[in-house]
Amino acid sequence: MRFKHIISVKQFLDTDILNKIFELADEMEKNDKVNKIQDSLRNKVLATVFYEPSTRTRFSFESAMHKLGGNVITTESASHFSSVTKGETLQDTIKIISNYVDVIVLRHHEEGSAKIASEVSSVPIINAGDGIGEHPTQALLDLYTIKKELGKIDKLKIALVGDLLYGRTIHSLIYLLALYKKVIIYLVSPNQLQLPGKYKDYLIQKGIEFEELTDLNGVLDKIDVFYVTRIQKERFSSEQEYEKVKDAYIVDRQIVNQLKDNAIIMHPLPRVNEISPEVDSDKRAVYFRQAQNGLYIRMALLQLIFNSE
Repeated sequence: MRFKHIISVKQFLDTDILNKIFELADEMEKNDKVNKIQDSLRNKVLATVFYEPSTRTRFSFESAMHKLGGNVITTESASHFSSVTKGETLQDTIKIISNYVDVIVLRHHEEGSAKIASEVSSVPIINAGDGIGEHPTQALLDLYTIKKELGKIDKLKIALVGDLLYGRTIHSLIYLLALYKKVIIYLVSPNQLQLPGKYKDYLIQKGIEFEELTDLNGVLDKIDVFYVTRIQKERFSSEQEYEKVKDAYIVDRQIVNQLKDNAIIMHPLPRVNEISPEVDSDKRAVYFRQAQNGLYIRMALLQLIFNSE
């Protein structure tokens, strides 16, 4: 199994492929804890090219590359601190950078940018988020977290909460969840932030049961996975529209007390007000472990990119 590029989660719509990635991530974590990771990517260079801010995705990819023995060059805020300020196109930037490195991790504000980059790059492109499009590696680590915490994905009831319109983590995760049997999805959002029709059509096509709601009440005691997302201020055209919905859902102790004892609370982070810090100590809150899982999933993906299993 080898991938030239990682552009869309649609490349992983096979549970055998997912299980292989998850097994490799397990192996990476096990070896990391005993300092036995092989430097299989020695002399390889990874570039992180981020036109939008990032903490978890950028640092975990860079850490993954270092742990595997490779090297990293990076530019955060590429739109402000690169030749883009002089008018250089994305295509030209990628053509140039691909001469210097062995793999490029790209985050860009325009949907479809990763695919465009892959068409001109001489090295693998990994999509680290393309506007409101997809975030495939986040979806993989999310699914990995669910399986790791609950031991399965089949027959789970999952609430996806918050910004479902612009939330690229949700958009990618939808495709993966649809691979599993008897999954029920609750889509909880303000009316103006509902999941786009093409993703609902996909769920219908795959026979996945789902329900759209604006209120959390009535689902909290049913669900196994409570996946909360940030209302993304940067996606709104006006401050006024953002203010209307920014605190639509605030998960505090009172909300958490209505969940099942074995449910898990997830969030792709960063959070603003949507999960109170008082929830962090709850045994069901797994979002920091979720972020850590990103390191091992991305280590596994880098291994597969270079076919050095």
